[in-house]
Amino acid sequence: MNIVVLVKQVPDSGTERKLDPADNTVARASADNVINEMDEYAIEEALTVKEAQGGEVTVLTVGPDSATDAIRKALSMGADKAVHVSDEAIHGSDAVQISAVLAAALQQLEYDLILCGAEATDSQMSVMPALLSERLGIPQLSGARKLTVEGGTARIERQTDGGYWAVEAPLPAIVSTWDTINEPRYPSFKGIMAAKKKPVETKSLADLGLDASAVGLANATTQVLDFAGRPPKGEGVKVPDEGDGAQKFVDFLASQKIV
Repeated sequence: MNIVVLVKQVPDSGTERKLDPADNTVARASADNVINEMDEYAIEEALTVKEAQGGEVTVLTVGPDSATDAIRKALSMGADKAVHVSDEAIHGSDAVQISAVLAAALQQLEYDLILCGAEATDSQMSVMPALLSERLGIPQLSGARKLTVEGGTARIERQTDGGYWAVEAPLPAIVSTWDTINEPRYPSFKGIMAAKKKPVETKSLADLGLDASAVGLANATTQVLDFAGRPPKGEGVKVPDEGDGAQKFVDFLASQKIV
């Protein structure tokens, strides 16, 4: 079973995230960047399938040189090798363009199953599985809270507000996972040391047969036109209690359309 896991390096959602006023893109260079949290669940699920059925887990990412930190985290968890697509021309690309880059890289790999997190914490678009499904001509199973792979078929329980749907598709397929599917393992010291020796292949757009004019901010289908910082918090409202505090409190909540 050849499994490819898509990972992304993102600004830490626990810290302040900013846009670069020079081009209105995410200020990644100055951010505290980490592996996308949702992707850790996809990595764990890939390792679980591998441990049950054998095979190999390959990590694939598109990003700047700093994205090697996310790759090493995935390798230290237990993935076998990685492919890192890095090219300055990719800067500012949107989801549609990145899907073309990922699809080109995937076409150079052998895979039975592609796994990815349900969304990235920096964009929260949740569109990559569908875009890749269309480009690669394979089925997608999205929003998995449980995955079973048997006899050339992938079956998932898709999380819904009222429960789950049972969905299946023939392999090869792409599956996106929610954070309810498992509990990602922590890299062991042995795993961290072993990750330093695992192969990481770096590829450019030229290596993938892609023209730089097809990607980048200038050619993106979507752009951020303007942005503004979060307004400062205003002063709170003090409600004096002169025997009618409860009523004043209810009136205030009603004026804010909270009740």
